[in-house]
Amino acid sequence: MDTLIVGGLVVTCNAEDAVVAADVRVRDSRIVEIGPRLRPHGLTRVISADGAAVIPGFVQAHVHLCQVLMRGMADDLPLLSWLRERIWPLEAAHDEETLTASAELGLLESMLAGTTTLLDMGTVHGYDAIFDACSRAGIRVVGGKAMMDAGGSVPKGLRETTKDSLAASDKLRKEWHGNDQGRLLYAYAPRFILSCTEKLVRGVAERSNEHEVLMHSHVAEHPDERQTVRELLGDEDVAIMRRWGFHGPRAIFAHGVQLTDDEARLISEEGTRIVHCPSANLKLGSGIARVAELDALGVQLALGADGAPCNNNLDPWMELRHAALLAKVRTGVTSLPAKRAFRLATIDGARALGLGDVTGSIEVGKRADIVVVRTDGAHVEPGGDVFSRLVYACTARDVTHVLADGAQVVRDGEHTLLDAERVVSRARTLGKALVTRAGLRA
Repeated sequence: MDTLIVGGLVVTCNAEDAVVAADVRVRDSRIVEIGPRLRPHGLTRVISADGAAVIPGFVQAHVHLCQVLMRGMADDLPLLSWLRERIWPLEAAHDEETLTASAELGLLESMLAGTTTLLDMGTVHGYDAIFDACSRAGIRVVGGKAMMDAGGSVPKGLRETTKDSLAASDKLRKEWHGNDQGRLLYAYAPRFILSCTEKLVRGVAERSNEHEVLMHSHVAEHPDERQTVRELLGDEDVAIMRRWGFHGPRAIFAHGVQLTDDEARLISEEGTRIVHCPSANLKLGSGIARVAELDALGVQLALGADGAPCNNNLDPWMELRHAALLAKVRTGVTSLPAKRAFRLATIDGARALGLGDVTGSIEVGKRADIVVVRTDGAHVEPGGDVFSRLVYACTARDVTHVLADGAQVVRDGEHTLLDAERVVSRARTLGKALVTRAGLRA
């Protein structure tokens, strides 16, 4: 059956950044036609986009679905204390039931807001539950278990041997990579340099190259973290990870707030990706990433919400707005204009994940990851440049319909595959159970 999206303003995010008043025809999982006044053929589902923009589905290139159940449970702490005192004990207490509830809540929130692709880092155990939830929700995800074979204050439930960590990751890759017509992909995910040995990171780099899959970690996030790395390991985290083989087009680092110009130039030359997480960087006091400077140096960039305990939302619209506004504070009001910022959340995010030929723009032949977002609300009207309206005025509540891989996963603001009432109710109950099991106070 075809799906026909009619009457909208199509923001393509193609090479020309074309914006056209047109209809979009979807057949099965792909976009097959874009043009004015397209007619239904046989069995056709028609979606009205009157008073709306039709945009590519958002790509969130750094999230932690396993942490959504911890929202509001780790506030007002610096990064390392946040991890050691709250996040790691809570992650260690997860079981399959709480992991599923956490993932479903995060998927519900992010997909209702127009997210169709995620790069996710899990906790150390139970990642099958995350993949299963993503499969049922209909989203495109690149994800992997967190890998932790070193570090002080790591709970017993998270600490692994190098051999076991690599073996568990290999097993997940073999079982899940490429499933659901390619919507589920694996990424090796050593957590960050303070929780990983050289042997582990080198093993990840070897596997990434051998199997042509992504590897994902955190780097240069917080000044205190960087100082600790220098004291313990004698160099900057970026330099050490590079020596251990973690660099290049399959390497994706979250944050990069503390990157120097020299580090950024080398990252750009080698094609390593950086994911900007502005809200989390603000909440954890990490600083304001030098996004305009990184962009000018040619670093390939994407956006992500990070985790619910350090944001506390998985809202792509909030990250989009924060990214654009914070760049102006750092480097002037002409920095990161709305059109440029919007590409970070769409086609550039897709390219950072190696999916630029699959998603991130509305073009014939690409997978139908499409969002209909109203632009006729009182907070958006009376008009102006469409990119300005999307970046500075629109919010998650303006999203009405979402197609992911051609399937309508959101219809009239309701998820078609997840029971929102059940998801939220289970999250309330199991969130309390998780805190109790971790031996913490809510």
